[in-house]
Amino acid sequence: MNDALTRFFGGAPLAVLLRLLVVSLIVGALLMWLDIHPRDVIRGFENFILRIWNMGFEAVRELGQYVFAGAVIVVPVWLVMRLLSARGR
Repeated sequence: MNDALTRFFGGAPLAVLLRLLVVSLIVGALLMWLDIHPRDVIRGFENFILRIWNMGFEAVRELGQYVFAGAVIVVPVWLVMRLLSARGR
């Protein structure tokens, strides 16, 4: 069990947690000094994800419009060609 925990943490669990605590304290002090609060960071991350999400679906929507516009021509032509080839047999 201890080996798995050590591998997961990348070192002795207590030492890793202590390092994380110290680094979190330093980064937190720097962020507070810059007047950046945790909620600002979380909101910024949420906005970033939403912008990517919206851009992605807008691209999919635009691609769908291209496919639909092409299908309006391609599918009837394909259907006519299939009907004509079936009639020739």
